[in-house]
Amino acid sequence: MPMYIIIPAYEPDKRLIQVVQDITIKLPKARIIVVNDGSGPGYNDYYDETAFIGATVLTHPINKGKGAALKTAFAHIQEEVVSQHLSAQPIVTVDSDGQHLIKDIVRVAKAIEENPSHLVLGARAFVGKVPARSRFGNKVTAGLFRLVTGQKVTDTQTGLRGMSTDLIPWLLNLDGNRFEYEFNMLLEAKKSGHQISEVPIETVYLEENKSSHFRPIRDSIRIYSPFLKFSGTAVLASVIDATALFVLFALTKNLLLSVVLARVISASSQCLLNANVVFNPTSSLFRSSVRYFMLVLVLLACNYFLLSSLVAIGLGLVLAKLVTETLLFLVSYRVQHNVVFA
Repeated sequence: MPMYIIIPAYEPDKRLIQVVQDITIKLPKARIIVVNDGSGPGYNDYYDETAFIGATVLTHPINKGKGAALKTAFAHIQEEVVSQHLSAQPIVTVDSDGQHLIKDIVRVAKAIEENPSHLVLGARAFVGKVPARSRFGNKVTAGLFRLVTGQKVTDTQTGLRGMSTDLIPWLLNLDGNRFEYEFNMLLEAKKSGHQISEVPIETVYLEENKSSHFRPIRDSIRIYSPFLKFSGTAVLASVIDATALFVLFALTKNLLLSVVLARVISASSQCLLNANVVFNPTSSLFRSSVRYFMLVLVLLACNYFLLSSLVAIGLGLVLAKLVTETLLFLVSYRVQHNVVFA
């Protein structure tokens, strides 16, 4: 079946050649695009061989990251689709180390043909011998993703993904150039009207996944950056609120007025920060601000009723406050992401 297959690669080994050979033999109608993400001259032989087999090789002069490699391939495909007046076709992204089987590539491509507007994930079962960091990392991101979006995705870190060429303009506008790009793709899918669907694939890990270039600390920070930024703006808003309260009370000696004005100042500051640093809304700032202050009022009421209810059933005030703030923090993120700054 006709399709595009993207293989981002950084410092690959001979398995890249094997992957391209297998695809060429078993999927002769597939157009293979390999992106050399700044691997350096020592790896040119691998890329030259894939080009000889029939793949199109695109090269970054320096390492820019997996997200940037995918965007380079998407842009190339878009130019080809436009110049050749091609109809919509499936695109499947594949890892360069041979972990994705041909039958699973076909399964993902067929799912795209059936639902062109979907973002299709090849979902691994994580049974048997799975590297601990892969199992743990996926559970954390899947759990966090479900908490903040309300969507259940079993494999948020899969590199086997499918999408239609019609989705390329959206894909090119997503933030991120490294591993966080793939997670941002999931976060923004629903808001952009693209349903996420999963098809089961075989779980294959070669040599304990040693070929992965994922850097646990640095790349995890990038992946979780939307939540870290959101937490940061909340902390900063609290500091602004407290500072404004003390200053205003010193000036006015009116506690009620000081509390109200301090909250207006801190909420306005957090609204601007979330709009410009965390969410980057597509709607106007005025519309987002109106929605934001409506949310603030609703959350304030929910905070009171939830806190008082937990205390009424015997929960200590400190623990009740902790539970209340945690739940409303997650609710606030979800509503701001999907409604306020949509």
